[in-house]
Amino acid sequence: MADTVEEPQVHNGTVSSESQTDQHPTSEPLEIPEMKAEEGQSEVTDAKVEEGQPEVTDAKAEEVQPVESDAKAEEVQTVVIDAKPELAHVNLSPEENQIRSTEADQGTSQAVMKKEDEGNRTFTMRELLSELKSDEGDGTPRSTVSPYSRESASQAAENNPAIDLINRIQVNDEEGRSRQRVLAFAARKYASSIERNPDDHDALYNWALILQESADNVSADSVSPSKDDLLEEACKKYDEATRLCPTLYDAYYNWAIAISDRAKMRGRTKEAEELWEQATNNYEKAVQLNWNSSQALNNWGLALQELSQIVPAREKEKVVRTAISKFRAAIRLQFDFHRAIYNLGTVLYGLAEDTLRTGGSGNGKDIPPGELYSQSAIYIAAAHSLKPSYSVYSSALRLVRSMLPLPHLKVGYLTAPPVGNSLAPHSDWKRTEFELNHERLLQVLKPEAREMGRNLSGKAETMSTNVEKKTVKVNITEIVSVTTCADLTLPPGAGLCIDTVHGPVYLVADSWESLDGWLDAIRLVYTIYARGKSDVLAGIITA
Repeated sequence: MADTVEEPQVHNGTVSSESQTDQHPTSEPLEIPEMKAEEGQSEVTDAKVEEGQPEVTDAKAEEVQPVESDAKAEEVQTVVIDAKPELAHVNLSPEENQIRSTEADQGTSQAVMKKEDEGNRTFTMRELLSELKSDEGDGTPRSTVSPYSRESASQAAENNPAIDLINRIQVNDEEGRSRQRVLAFAARKYASSIERNPDDHDALYNWALILQESADNVSADSVSPSKDDLLEEACKKYDEATRLCPTLYDAYYNWAIAISDRAKMRGRTKEAEELWEQATNNYEKAVQLNWNSSQALNNWGLALQELSQIVPAREKEKVVRTAISKFRAAIRLQFDFHRAIYNLGTVLYGLAEDTLRTGGSGNGKDIPPGELYSQSAIYIAAAHSLKPSYSVYSSALRLVRSMLPLPHLKVGYLTAPPVGNSLAPHSDWKRTEFELNHERLLQVLKPEAREMGRNLSGKAETMSTNVEKKTVKVNITEIVSVTTCADLTLPPGAGLCIDTVHGPVYLVADSWESLDGWLDAIRLVYTIYARGKSDVLAGIITA
């Protein structure tokens, strides 16, 4: 769990509503154009800014890793990373979802640049488009742009490498050409603004976004200009903008996405490793500036997962476990963030594969591969329950469903007090099995056997008692919150408090790592219930 992220509570009936701009379901996770305008906030859609946050003016959508059967991870634009933990013969790839907060894509969003002759008034991309149409129309330019501004923009474009790159972009379809003309027009305006005021970090930032968006219009096989040329120039603008304004969260976030895109072009090379490290550093800065950014945490995890495929074997597990902590932190900020949930499932699957192949680190603390596979299946099942229309999740679920402890979602051991007596002496607390399904968390008490004397042959005979014992039972519909608990009155171990409408229930897990699994599983089941998707989960574990 990221140190900077506080664990929010799951409140009954108040789980944040699903983002209303989820990406359209596709057979693979969608890659959100890196520089797209945010389309909503909450459930991280491919091009959104996270829920609860101010609209990130130009932040990219985050990446999610899909489990594909040979397809690439669902790439939602954010940091699109192709990390693909292998599932048997099928690739479980992280759903990459890059979220950019880009105003350049929204007709109603405001470009940060200001007109020199209109004081501090900002203008929108719609106004830019109107000016462009006026310039290309009947020769009667509108008064919104003065002759001085036109001349200045033209001069700024001369001998400017970035403008030259944009002007050389060739787009095949009419819609793409129209969009590229608007981007080129905006780039000239930003260049003009920077020429008048070299310290205008907003103009530098928006210019970087234009370059990054233009890179999306360039085909992968283009040579002049190449996607890499445009992304490299965008990175330079982000660098300048953040030097002028070190607190510009959006710039660090989108800069990391641009670096990640450059890294992906370089495969598993040393240069790619250096770029992935730069991307993770920028995501870290973005999270430091905006600690509640679930998208940045998710993308950070994806970048780390990709980095783990390149670093030396001795460093891989550490990088993977750090990635797990970022995905988990993203989920605890946004319980219905299905992309991060899915990505956590894929990275756990990959860790299970590595542990099975290498035998683990040998320190005696490794989680058995079987338990890792089961954990992976829990997250993938939860992602599918929240987004049953995503074929990537459905395909992955078919591969891992058998790894669940059916007909339950999770089965494991917790230490519990006698029912109704949480203040009982530690000696009265018992470590017993618990089962979690779509309806409840239930303690399982094995029937006790006692000797009943001897049978006719003279042999001792035992029979199980039929005395009914009270057990701990927590109905999902009655949960108010689920939190960790470090109370000194609890027995040794990792404390868990499930607050219900009837009062708190205290349990203790064997370790904090074990507690993470229980905490996430219970919260996910509750979130699925709050989203009205319990029937989907029930179909998974009881079918």
